[in-house]
Amino acid sequence: GGAGAIGLAWAIRRHRGRPGVDWFLGVFAAQTVWCLSYGIGLLVADPTLRAVLEASTWLGILWTGIAFLGFALEYTGRSDVVRSRLFAGVVGFGVLSTLILATNPLHGAFWTGFRVDPVFGVATVSYAFGPWAYLVVAVETVLVASAVFLLVDTLLSYGPLYRRESAAVAMSSLPPGFALVAWILELGPVPQLQLAPILFVPHVLLDAYAFNRAEMFDRHPTTSRAAERTAIDDLADPIVALSLDRRVVRLNPAAESLLGVGAEQARDRPFDAFLDVAIDVESGDADGGDNEITVGVGPRRRTFAVSTAALTDPEGTHVGYTVVFSDVTERERRRQQLEVLNRILRHNLRNDAGVVAGYGDLLVERLEDPELVRMADAIDRRAGALAALGEKAGTVETLLSDGDPTTVDVRELVSDVVDDARERAGEDAVTLAVEGTDAEWVASLRADALQAIVANAVENAVVHHDGQGTERADGGTWVRVTLRREDRGDAAEFVLVVDVDGRGIPDHEVRAVESGRETPLEHGSGLGLWVIEWAAGALGADVEYATREPRGTRVTARVPLINDEAGADD
Repeated sequence: GGAGAIGLAWAIRRHRGRPGVDWFLGVFAAQTVWCLSYGIGLLVADPTLRAVLEASTWLGILWTGIAFLGFALEYTGRSDVVRSRLFAGVVGFGVLSTLILATNPLHGAFWTGFRVDPVFGVATVSYAFGPWAYLVVAVETVLVASAVFLLVDTLLSYGPLYRRESAAVAMSSLPPGFALVAWILELGPVPQLQLAPILFVPHVLLDAYAFNRAEMFDRHPTTSRAAERTAIDDLADPIVALSLDRRVVRLNPAAESLLGVGAEQARDRPFDAFLDVAIDVESGDADGGDNEITVGVGPRRRTFAVSTAALTDPEGTHVGYTVVFSDVTERERRRQQLEVLNRILRHNLRNDAGVVAGYGDLLVERLEDPELVRMADAIDRRAGALAALGEKAGTVETLLSDGDPTTVDVRELVSDVVDDARERAGEDAVTLAVEGTDAEWVASLRADALQAIVANAVENAVVHHDGQGTERADGGTWVRVTLRREDRGDAAEFVLVVDVDGRGIPDHEVRAVESGRETPLEHGSGLGLWVIEWAAGALGADVEYATREPRGTRVTARVPLINDEAGADD
């Protein structure tokens, strides 16, 4: 048994620094002292030397259990307990017992009446156990049982992941443990013979299996437990676990900052003593409208979105709640800033652009110099463009809000947008072709988003046409809008194609939208393409831009059909 412990200690020395290894080396050191002291003692008949070896055996017994518990705690990811006062008390008990063992001849706390009592031809001894001997064996039994419990708990908690390692090490402690208890209780026909060191042989074999075949220290439960703690403790969002009566059970460090109290002080106190967030006992939902609260965290006030969920055990029984606070302070601040900027932008653009346009019209009427008239007309057109930009900002605000789908006749909606464009650009400038007139055109979708795609694609073509088109003899504005429905089994989509003549959409503007950000080198000249992009997002649509031959651009939008009229009737 002693030689096997030395061999295993030598084998795992290369793993030093990994969770539990150093403590297991301590276990092997204590086992070696235990087994070798007892084994050599069986060959020594001198009473004085035999008493020294017996004391050394007790030293091994004492520290084997302490080291084994330290290993189990650290191996299963509970190294914080090893550094706690509780475990320090366990080590202190070991130190005190060592001192009492060393001074046993003075008080007889471990044994009295020591004598050599040979059996089977070896120098076994007999003595009356003192109270401290019984206490040591009792404490060691509790420590080893606790360690076995931790290993079995790991086996049950993590399933097959660490099953072989944990089972082998847990079982390895049972044979010598039972033998030690039988010896201290003087059970069996030869009570002076201690069989625990002999039963360390199967112990060593099971440990060897765990270390070598099962690769015990290459993967260990510390990883899983650390991941569990990290999932809560390291998150920036405050998380609180509540019992069914809404008392605090656990909270992470972020929640400690939010509640302004430590975990120990908060535990088992009513949650509403810290925050006024009502929890629906039946569903586990927060009862608070928009589920947002604003609280002071340190010197600043923060806004949190509150979400709750029922906490269940592995069998699905409702055992409590988890409350998660997502910090949305910056999001709310940006939302407020955008609302204010959008309101001011739209108001000022509409008013100021209207004033500029009015004076521009007056100048065009009253001026006689052709050059001044041209300049006044440019002022008028630019003012109109600024006013349109303000209206487009309002469209963006609507698109970015949460709108609900409505029943829409897609063909009619597209036709109305095209008719409006014809009024501004001329009948020959914009044409509409609807393919598949027998198809079903009524669908449930966001009408404002689809209208924004069609209107901005057509408007972009009309406003930015360079007068050098190839489709019309005079080179004038030419836009063709094509609408069709494509059915693909259970899925269907509307395909909207806008063909633009002239210079088309510059590549750098398309790249800016497709990349999702504008740079000083790649940016758009307005909001049109961005409105199309955001409207497509609201519809779940895909938009593609392609070069059209010989000149121009083709814009293709594929709008998925979510729910048509027939489906709604069903």
